[in-house]
Parts: sequence; structure tokens; C-alpha cells
Amino acid sequence: MSPTVHRIYISTLVGIVLFTAIYLAYNGYTYYSTSIEERFYQANHDYFKPSGLFGHGLGITGTLLILIGVTSYIARKRYNFLSRFGRLKYWLEFHIFLCSLGPVMILFHTAFKFGGIVSIAFWSMVAVVASGIIGRFIYIQIPRTIEGRELSLNEVKQMKTDVREILSGSYQLDETSYRTILESTKIQNREKKGYLLTRIINKYFEDKKAVREIKKALKQNNLSKSDIQKVTKLLKNEISLNNRIERLQTMQKLFKYWHVAHMPFAIIMLVIVLLHVGITIAFGYKWAF
Repeated sequence: MSPTVHRIYISTLVGIVLFTAIYLAYNGYTYYSTSIEERFYQANHDYFKPSGLFGHGLGITGTLLILIGVTSYIARKRYNFLSRFGRLKYWLEFHIFLCSLGPVMILFHTAFKFGGIVSIAFWSMVAVVASGIIGRFIYIQIPRTIEGRELSLNEVKQMKTDVREILSGSYQLDETSYRTILESTKIQNREKKGYLLTRIINKYFEDKKAVREIKKALKQNNLSKSDIQKVTKLLKNEISLNNRIERLQTMQKLFKYWHVAHMPFAIIMLVIVLLHVGITIAFGYKWAF
């Protein structure tokens, strides 16, 4: 999948989730915005209520999407023969898509009425989605191969380019600009202070400032616009790689801890949902059949 096709693919998945949320909110706004006590008197109550044709359908569809998203991704990770059907990163992205779309549907299935043991499943689902977002952020911080295999520290370091050699061999820069650029792409052995998120945010703004200084230095050396863009892209990649090397061990530890937090909520949600489905069937609730 080319980068352009991949961007279209991701944009399409995001668009489907957003469109679904907006459509469901718009379609049922009158009902969902009515107080729970007064909904019974709404003409469309039997349609939108959790056991109604529309509400019940959302619950069934949302649950199936989550189950498909979870089981398919676990199967892809466990069984090597599935690798012929796509890279692990694409399966992960589809897993995230299904496990985002499913909870949106389940949210509207509840008609924003939370109570009893099912509320535990709902808030577990919220915790799973929230932790999934955090997990995705941690995941992309760890350098990987095209197939999705995690790279070791030595492998990541081998990915670095020799910026010094490229600059001195291809471009005529003054000594001050040359030192400024090399300094900006050097791994900083700084003392780790403050929270991880604070350090990441501060480093983000530091890198933005460094890129501006690099562009300024390149312009002062009368480089062409295309050369400035080429060198800037090279140096941005180098800075990004340096940041990942600095955070690699921290992110690897966080990813292990993340699994410990993510899985229990997912299991709790699954068990209670199965109980909910079983009780629903036992009490004779049916959908369109």
C-alpha cells in the first residue's frame, strides 16, 4: 500500500466513524435530548429505546464489530499464515477502526441511560477505548519494520544517516551554520526531569525552534529552495529518530505496562456483555427476527 493510498485508507476509516457518530446524534437528537422520564411519551420511543428496533440493532451491530475487531487482530498476531493477508500495522489500524465504531454504536444503543451491571461493561468499554488511544500513541513511538516487528536499539541506531558527511560532501556551508545544524541533530544526554508527557511537549517545541534555525541557516548560505526542502526533510527525520532513540526504553516499558491495564478492562467488558446478551435472550427479547 503506497503512502497516498494509505492516507486515503486511514481518512476513509476516520470519516466513517465521524459520519456514523454525527448521523446517529442528528437522527436521534430529539429523543436523546429528552429526559429519561419523558421518553416513554415520545412517538419514536419504541424505535430508539435500547430494546427497540433501531436501538437494539445498534447494540447487536456494535458488539459484533468489537468482537470481530478483537478476535481478528489477536488471530493475526498469533497465526503466521495470516501474514499473507496484509501487514500487522494494517490489521491494527482496522482493529482500532472497528473498536472505535463499535463503541459509538453501543453508546447510542444505551440511549445514554447507564445503570446496573451493564454500566460496568460500558465504563470498562470507555476505559478500553481510552487506553487504546494511549496505547496507539505509545505504539507509534517505538520504531518498527515495515511488517510491524519492533526494532532493537542497535537496529534503530543503524537507521541513522551520516548528516556530517552529507552536508560536507554535497553543500557549501559556513562554519557557524554547519555547527548549528550538527548540534540540532545530535542526541542530547539530558537529565530526565518532570513527567513524560511534559518532556515530550517541551521537546516538540524545542524541535520546532531547531527546524526554524536550520532553515534560517540554510537560507543564509544561499541554497536553492529544493535543496533547503531536501536538507530540512533529512534533518527532521534525523531529529525524529533521535527522539525515538532517547525514549525507546521508556516506551518499551510503558507498552508492557499498558497491556496489563488494557486487557483486564477488555475481559471485564467481554464477560459482562456476554452475560447481558444471555440475560436478554433468556427474557425473550428479540430483534427483527
